[in-house]
Amino acid sequence: MTVYLIAQLKFTRRELYDRYQARFADVFRKFRGKLLVADERPDVLEGEWARDKVVIMSFPDAEAAREFQESPEYREISIDRKAGADAVVLSVKGFPGSI
Repeated sequence: MTVYLIAQLKFTRRELYDRYQARFADVFRKFRGKLLVADERPDVLEGEWARDKVVIMSFPDAEAAREFQESPEYREISIDRKAGADAVVLSVKGFPGSI
């Protein structure tokens, strides 16, 4: 079942986040994920959103998502992401079929 990682970020030290972002693609492409959304200006249609960026990635299953998150390569660059942005990161399961 497809698993999506959704990150909502509030920048705290943009220079560190930018350093993470510059290295992200090289690490991410080694895994079976797809980057679906990376938007710093989402339209807020309802409620308040006190974040600066939303990122959505898909993986074929929970194991693939975990493989990415726990990889030594990602852990190394995520130090800058954690120092450069406050994040809420969710893992959600997709529907097995269409509605």
